[in-house]
Amino acid sequence: MVCLSAFSHTAMLYSLSILYVFIFIIGLAANTLVVWVNIRSSRERHETHLYILNLAIADLCVVATLPISISSLLQHGHWPFGDGMCKITHLIFSVNLFSSIFFLTCMSVDRYLSVAYFGDSAGHNKRRWIRQIICVGIWVLALLAALPDTYFLQAVKSTHSDITVCKSMYPAEKLHEWTVGVQLSFIILGFAIPFPVIAVFYALLARVISSSADQERNASRRLVFTYIVVFLVCWLPYHGTLLLDTLSLLNTLSLSCLQENALYVALHVTQCLSLLHCCVNPVVYNFINRNYRYDLMKAFIFKYSTKSGLAKLIDVTRASETEYSAVESQAPLLLSANAYECEAMLQAQSLGLLLYAILGT
Repeated sequence: MVCLSAFSHTAMLYSLSILYVFIFIIGLAANTLVVWVNIRSSRERHETHLYILNLAIADLCVVATLPISISSLLQHGHWPFGDGMCKITHLIFSVNLFSSIFFLTCMSVDRYLSVAYFGDSAGHNKRRWIRQIICVGIWVLALLAALPDTYFLQAVKSTHSDITVCKSMYPAEKLHEWTVGVQLSFIILGFAIPFPVIAVFYALLARVISSSADQERNASRRLVFTYIVVFLVCWLPYHGTLLLDTLSLLNTLSLSCLQENALYVALHVTQCLSLLHCCVNPVVYNFINRNYRYDLMKAFIFKYSTKSGLAKLIDVTRASETEYSAVESQAPLLLSANAYECEAMLQAQSLGLLLYAILGT
């Protein structure tokens, strides 16, 4: 409950709506592109291809629920969609939010193990089968994590105004225990366990690739550090604020009226900002990746080729692509000098074909 003060609830709702619209547009476009390119390319040589595809699907489903939330915010928090949509929307949002975090966690472990212990191609099919089982397990775990809170969601009349709100209605006799328990589960499953795992395994990965001081390995270490920082920046503010709210519910932390208002605003703002990961993940895990940029360029060239008769010209690049894949398979994380030359040749060919397609249409 927010105590009476000069706090402007309407201003906060409209500000959040603007942020959610931005996240929706960018997240929808970026993750749709990632899913499209990954499905179109389907390259088995990407060690974490399956995790990245599922991560993009999860982030895409998260942002897909935002228009409903934006509609509610613009109506001053009123929920006109009924009990069913209240549960369904929250379930889709929560399942995909948890699964996104879990996929990032598994990806950190998988990348370290792939580089440190499974650098060769032996057992590739077995590892791919294991990854498929892990992905299914992640979705099931995310569903189980989201079910308790979703079960108690209802569209009910607000106690402060005449609007209807979508909120959790826990058993009255154990309202305090349920609220604390659900919030602690969010903190533990969403940050307390995933972040240490991500930080430790990416730190181990950076240590493994630090045996050489060449420029490409330095760039790889910086990228590994970026993975850790992005997760921390996106999720620490929200889970830290949620922890403060939980401590307040436990009467461990005593707050004044002004501090309660500040905590209320912080919960909503940090939750909104945490969804920026749906916009950042495609960039960090895809767009700055050389393999993805190659797949993206090739996918667009194939699209244009159907309109401008470039199929025969594209066949010329197949030998180069085979050489590129063979070189990269010898070094899953870092490319050799020959691979760079091959990649440069491929990009030059691809760019020429793309320009020819555009100018010829």
